[in-house]
Amino acid sequence: MIGPILLTVSWLLLRLEGRRLDALGFDEPRQRTTEFALGFAAFGLAAAAQQMGLSLAAGDQFVLNAGVDTPTMLNGLRFTVNSVLFEELLFRGYFLYRAVQWLGPSRAVWLDAAAFGVYHWFSYGVIGNPIVMLYVFLLTGMFGYLWARAFVATGSIAAPIGLHLGWNAVAYLVFSAGPLGAALLIPASGAQRIEANGPLSSVALSIGLPLAATALGLWYLRRVERLRAGLKTDAEQPVRTPA
Repeated sequence: MIGPILLTVSWLLLRLEGRRLDALGFDEPRQRTTEFALGFAAFGLAAAAQQMGLSLAAGDQFVLNAGVDTPTMLNGLRFTVNSVLFEELLFRGYFLYRAVQWLGPSRAVWLDAAAFGVYHWFSYGVIGNPIVMLYVFLLTGMFGYLWARAFVATGSIAAPIGLHLGWNAVAYLVFSAGPLGAALLIPASGAQRIEANGPLSSVALSIGLPLAATALGLWYLRRVERLRAGLKTDAEQPVRTPA
């Protein structure tokens, strides 16, 4: 429910400035749907690769949860969508839009990433554990940086929502690797979630894979930014008339 409230607050703040929600990219439905779908697919696949890698490293297969039912999955979907909308509207909505105008894109994106990392100290309840705090800050801050860059590169919140939802939905609802508990697939061993055996595989899958996914995402966004800059330059050039 908090997602629609934040959307309404964003609309009111924009209206006070004489702007509409299209300032946050609620425009061009076909393009925004494509951006959302690409983000969802890319990070959904990344989350699936991480969980399957953990399964192989631990020697613990995923099996279908015989106890799962439709109401459980729907409640999980509602929680996942609401939590993603809340975080994206809070961190990649109106406030990032204004921060870009006040600070410039680079500083705004770094500030947003840092704030996103600190926020997860509290949402994950890791205050007081320095090692875990550092890991959470770097991992969620890294994702926050990518999603903020996606907002700046596309001019819309659609891509960040797709990226964020793709990761969370696949991890939480498919592989039961989240706060919801058992979902569609569960470890055959009966463990709540699969963890890799050994430091090398753990680091590779818990840090290396998200880092690689983020790097690929940033590479793609640079291409998007160059394409948009080229189209803008072409549009601004005067039309030459024949002599």
